[in-house]
Amino acid sequence: MSGVWVFKNNGVMQLVENPSDVHCDNRRRSAASCKKKALVYLPTGQVVSSYTCLEQILRGLGWERYYGGDNDLFQFHKHSSIDLISLPKDYAKFNSVYMYDIVVKNPNVFHVRVI
Repeated sequence: MSGVWVFKNNGVMQLVENPSDVHCDNRRRSAASCKKKALVYLPTGQVVSSYTCLEQILRGLGWERYYGGDNDLFQFHKHSSIDLISLPKDYAKFNSVYMYDIVVKNPNVFHVRVI
């Protein structure tokens, strides 16, 4: 059993197994967690809107596609590091977790913004 325990105003707690399914009208969630996030390429201020766009930027930064892993993932690696960026093939599943992974592995190049 895994999930998040949510405490209601009447003191009753409930286990929510998929917290992403909780609607934004839940008072306990912050406004920022309900807003959509975007990955921004800082040198140009460009919002990354597709994997084609992201791949072009990453290639310019020295990242290469990695084909030795899971077929359900887009993966990139750099010869100068041990880092591997793994992204879901379906861009609709590209969320802030993946965005922050890119930010951490490319300091001062990308930023996650609330839009």
